[in-house]
Amino acid sequence: MEWKGRRGSDNIEDRRRMSGGRTASIGGAGAIVVVLIAMFLGVDPSALLGPGGGQGSSGDAPVELTEADKQAGEFVSVTLADTEEIWTKVFSEQLNAKYTPAVLVLFKDHTPSACGGASEATGPFYCPADKKVYLDTAFFTTLQQKLGAHGDFAAAYVVAHEIGHHVQDELGILGKANAARQRASQEESNRISVMVELQADCLSGIWAREAAQTLGTIERGDLEEAVNAARQIGDDTLQRNAGQRPMPHTFTHGTSEQRSEWFLRGLKSGQIADCDTFSARDL
Repeated sequence: MEWKGRRGSDNIEDRRRMSGGRTASIGGAGAIVVVLIAMFLGVDPSALLGPGGGQGSSGDAPVELTEADKQAGEFVSVTLADTEEIWTKVFSEQLNAKYTPAVLVLFKDHTPSACGGASEATGPFYCPADKKVYLDTAFFTTLQQKLGAHGDFAAAYVVAHEIGHHVQDELGILGKANAARQRASQEESNRISVMVELQADCLSGIWAREAAQTLGTIERGDLEEAVNAARQIGDDTLQRNAGQRPMPHTFTHGTSEQRSEWFLRGLKSGQIADCDTFSARDL
């Protein structure tokens, strides 16, 4: 993926120099399990970590950004700018509507959000209450080392997926889905959550298609990286990696096959209308 030296987004809120406190200790395999279950949730992460969102009690202190931190911040900024350009174009052409970009918050260790505490353990998520994406770029290391999803485009897919939730919010889909989940049984709520996540995967496929066709920033092997990332974060794969037997009734994001298939559907079609997971007979 060609990203160095390209235009970045103005909608970055960088809190990394203010996030010096460490998160509460969740040791060893427990930390991995929390990350695997929470990542890409798209809803309040405090449901898993409690009201503090995993935040420790130590006071914040100034943080020095490493060169790797700076590079990661630039990468996210460029990727976010690409999503803004693409979704502005898609909204105009397909919906005759205006796209309002989300703000992306970069942090280290922990930071507050309108959906509860964001921390290293929650993974990246979109908060509809303040229309912001929260991302600790240390997650990119987890993505590669713990989940086996390598490459710049796999990391870009993470950003695009969370922006997919913002697109859902802009379209009024996310609010209706979350309201329906609150009224539903646990099993039905999980089913709705799967539809939300798979649609965000499909929308990120639209982003990948446009990045390849109109921005010309995609290199050989990039799309395979994104498809692999989608497969590595399927509920069945995550539960196996956490030492559990896959339990379909608990799935909240979809299987590896479903996630990759819906990403590919958006990639091949490029049409928002073809990402309607809520009307699909078979996910």
